[in-house]
Amino acid sequence: MASVTSDLKLLCIGEAMAELRRTDQSGFDVSFAGDCFNTAIYASRALPDKSVGFASVIGHDPLSEGLLGMAQDEGIDTSALSRHPSRHIGVYAVATDEQGERSFYYWRSESAARCFFDEPAELPQASIYYLSAISLAILPPHARASLMKALQQRQQQGCLIAFDSNYRPQLWEDRATAQQLIAEMWEIADIALPSIDDEMALYNETEAEVISRFSRQNYTACAIKRAEKGPYSPQLAPDRHPYFPPAEKIVDTTAAGDSFNAGFFASFLSQQPISASLLAGHHLACRAVGVRGALIPRSEITG
Repeated sequence: MASVTSDLKLLCIGEAMAELRRTDQSGFDVSFAGDCFNTAIYASRALPDKSVGFASVIGHDPLSEGLLGMAQDEGIDTSALSRHPSRHIGVYAVATDEQGERSFYYWRSESAARCFFDEPAELPQASIYYLSAISLAILPPHARASLMKALQQRQQQGCLIAFDSNYRPQLWEDRATAQQLIAEMWEIADIALPSIDDEMALYNETEAEVISRFSRQNYTACAIKRAEKGPYSPQLAPDRHPYFPPAEKIVDTTAAGDSFNAGFFASFLSQQPISASLLAGHHLACRAVGVRGALIPRSEITG
C-alpha cells in the first residue's frame, strides 16, 4: 500500500464498482459506486478537502482509471488505493421499480478489491475508520482477520472504528459466518450505524429486540437506521429524539444508508450532539433518495 497522508478525519474501507444503469434510449450510463465509496464521496463533500480517504484495491483497466478520476474530482484522498497488476474493478447493473426499490446484477467475483489485505498491512492514520459487512464479506478469511487486527491496533492508539452491517447474504459463505463476524465487529466498533432491516434479517429479531441489543453496548455513538421512521439512538431517551420529516419524494433508494452515514459522520466530526448528527444523516438521506442513482449530482447540490 502506498504511503498516505496522516491527517485524515475519515478513512472508508471497501469496494467500489462500475455501475451500469439503463437509459431511456435502451443504452447504459456508466458511473461508480459502492457502499463505503458512496459514504466517502458524500462525506468528502461535507468536510474539508482531502480529509476523507478511500482504501481499496483497483486495477489498471479503463474503468479503474475512471473510478480513480472520479474519486479525485470529489476531493477524496486516494493514496490508500492500491493497484492490482491483473485484476479489474467489479461491475454491476441496477434496475429500479416504480417504488424506488432496486434489483442488482453483479460481475464482481474476481474484482481487485477482493485482494485487499491479502498480506498484512498498516492502515494509514485517521480519526475514524469506517467499513461495512460488505467490506468483510468480499475478502477471504485470512484477509478479514488481518484487517480486523489492523483496525484494533489503530483503536488502541485512540482512533475510532465505525461499522455498518449492510448484510448481503449472497456475498457470504453462509449465514453462520456472517452472524459470527458481524457480531465480532459490533463488539469492536465504537460507532454503530446498523440498518434495522439488516439486523432483523440476520439475527431473526424484532425491531424491539434489535434496539435492546444495541442499547446494551457502550458505544461512543450509535444510530439505528429505520428508513422512513427515522433513525433511533439508544443514547437518547425516546422522547428526546428530534422530528424526522419524510422525504419529499422517493425516486431511488440506492445509497440511502450510505448517505445517512456520511451526514452523520460530518456532523459527529464537527462535534455536534447526537441529535444533530441524527438529523444531519436523515436530511442527507432524504435528499439522496430523491434522485436517480447512488449520488446526488454535484450540479444539484445547494448546500
